[in-house]
Amino acid sequence: MTLANVILLVLKTRLFLSVMAIGLKATLSDTTYLFRRPAQLMRALLSINVFMPLIALMMAATFDLDPAVKIALVTLSVSPVPPVMPHKALQAGGREEYTIGLFTAGLILSVAIIALTLELFDQLGNVPLRMSARSIALTVAVMTVLPLTIGIILRAVLPVVGDRAARPLSLISLVLLVISFLPVLFGMFSSMLVLIGDGTLFDLGAFAVVGLVVGHLFGGPLPEDRTVLSLATSSRHPAIAATIAHVNFPNEKLAIAAVFLYLIISGILFIPYLKWVKRSQAKSDPVTRKKPAAV
Repeated sequence: MTLANVILLVLKTRLFLSVMAIGLKATLSDTTYLFRRPAQLMRALLSINVFMPLIALMMAATFDLDPAVKIALVTLSVSPVPPVMPHKALQAGGREEYTIGLFTAGLILSVAIIALTLELFDQLGNVPLRMSARSIALTVAVMTVLPLTIGIILRAVLPVVGDRAARPLSLISLVLLVISFLPVLFGMFSSMLVLIGDGTLFDLGAFAVVGLVVGHLFGGPLPEDRTVLSLATSSRHPAIAATIAHVNFPNEKLAIAAVFLYLIISGILFIPYLKWVKRSQAKSDPVTRKKPAAV
């Protein structure tokens, strides 16, 4: 078994456990929040699942990108929001019902969306797939929708057990993330270096920035929702993107390295964006409050 196979196996396990942990903490009201608000759901889908794949396809067709970078952009653009996004979004001031609702709706709908998008890439974008789009969608369903459903059902049937199990599962998934990320840094560091210096950093960074901007524009009137959708649009799960890349393009060894390079670059770019959001929120909050009249 190669290093890439081991990393993918650990990432898949980590993804399954982390999604289940979110399901164990999600209420039915939070889970169905966006489904009960079709206008907000449509804006989110346009931002995450329509504009980003179109941008990836345009960049792959227009610019002279390294084949590994093209594969990374395409696979990242169809990958759903990672489980770490809700935590980041809530820390940035996002509303819990919108954040959890966006994450769960994105996972539930991702199966059909991924199959449709990859089929369009195959037909229109000249991106040949060794594995059928339907098979890829089924793999994603097992990795995301299944653990989410298990978590939600366990919380509904055994709420006490669900509450107690959510934190240990989150901790285990965090440990697995560290275990998988360290081999990437050491085992794929040389591969990442190969990609640096030919415009790859700019290309991947531009894709991340476009995601932040598009999400912010489509987030609606509430600034906290704009922040959440911005992070969700730019964030992509590396395990799913790497799995799609590895299965369909096994000979392109740098594709997985490009996926993880995007994870690092986007994480760095989130820092100034979140600082800007906090400054904007501080300016919009009232600085002083009128004191009550003396009695």
